[in-house]
Amino acid sequence: MGRAFWIKRFLFVAFVAFAVLTTVELLNGHELAQALSFALGWGVLASAVFTATRIYRSRKGQHCAICNDIPEPKQ
Repeated sequence: MGRAFWIKRFLFVAFVAFAVLTTVELLNGHELAQALSFALGWGVLASAVFTATRIYRSRKGQHCAICNDIPEPKQ
């Protein structure tokens, strides 16, 4: 899995986390600017931790069936 795969994975997780956190903050009655800044910070942090953990485990040979990152067998 190359660098592009991990960048795409990071951006996808960051976007999903950002959307969920923004929605939750707005439902809790926070201002839009405050909700966006909160969601951006925590979304990027959460996706960085998730991606770093997946890279570490991938290098150790532990693949995640839920994440669908099991490499194709080489023939």
